[in-house]
Amino acid sequence: MTAPTRRIARVRPHSPASELEQFFVANEAPDFGSEAGKLWTVIHSPFPGSLANAAAAPRAGWHHGSTVGEDAFTFLAPSIPANVLGMAHNTGPAGRDLPPQAFHKAATSVVGPGDAIELAAGVGHVDPEAELTVVVGRKARGLTLENAREAVLGFTIGNDVTARDLQKADDLWISAKSQDTFTPVGPWIVTGLDTALDSAALSIGVVHNGTELRAASSADLGWGVDEILVYLTSFMTLHPGDLVLTGFPAESAQLHPGDTVTCRVEGIGELTNPVRDAAA
Repeated sequence: MTAPTRRIARVRPHSPASELEQFFVANEAPDFGSEAGKLWTVIHSPFPGSLANAAAAPRAGWHHGSTVGEDAFTFLAPSIPANVLGMAHNTGPAGRDLPPQAFHKAATSVVGPGDAIELAAGVGHVDPEAELTVVVGRKARGLTLENAREAVLGFTIGNDVTARDLQKADDLWISAKSQDTFTPVGPWIVTGLDTALDSAALSIGVVHNGTELRAASSADLGWGVDEILVYLTSFMTLHPGDLVLTGFPAESAQLHPGDTVTCRVEGIGELTNPVRDAAA
C-alpha cells in the first residue's frame, strides 16, 4: 500500500518571540496549491533528541494541533543539520564507473526559501544545482540496502551552489561549496515519496530568471538514495536533521547579482532564491 504524501515544514511565526523561535507544521493535502494545502497543523518536532531542531515553547495560536495559515509564518530550511553532504560525479551510468565519493558542505552554508544567495567579491563563476535531498530522520550507522530507507524522514529540495573557479583550485571543494548561503534548502520535507522514487523518474531542473533550463530526472543519478546512505554510513554516523544532496544531472547557468533561481523536483515543489552581491 502506498504511503500518503505528507509535508513537514520548519517555520517561524511572522511575529516571533525571538529570532531563534521555530515550530514544525504538517499538511496532508494532496494538492499543495489548494486552500487545504495552505492550512497547516502544528506538530511536535520530527527530530526527537535533536536540541537544534527542538520546537519552541507553545504560545497563543501555536500549540500542538493548532491550525495556522501560510500567511502567518515564514518557511525556514527544513532542519538545522549537523552534517550536510553531497555526492560527486553522481550523474548517469558513467557516475558508476568511479566509486561513490562524498563531499562536505558547511552546515553554516544552509539558508531557507527566499533567502538570498550572496556572491562574495572574487568568487568567480557560480552555478546553481537543483538536487533531490535526503532528510535524515534518525541516528544511523552501518545501514544496508535493506534498511537504509528506515533512516529517511523524507525528501526536500537542495541547491548545491558551487563556485566553479574555486572548485578547480581546491581539491576538497570546501571554498567552492561552503560559502555562506551556498546551500539553500526547502521549502518543506515530503514523506511518502518512496514508491514514486523507486518506480518512476522524478523530474529535476532549474529555472534561471524565468527561463526553464534542460531538466533531468532522479533516474539519471548514478548512485541511488539507498546506495548513497549505505556508503555514507559505512564510515560516519548520520544524525536526525542531516541533509544529503544526491547529485545534479540537469543543465545549469551562471549566477549574477540580481538573478532569481528556482530549483524544481517533481513531487516536492519549488525552491526559489534571489541572488545578490554579498557587499550589498
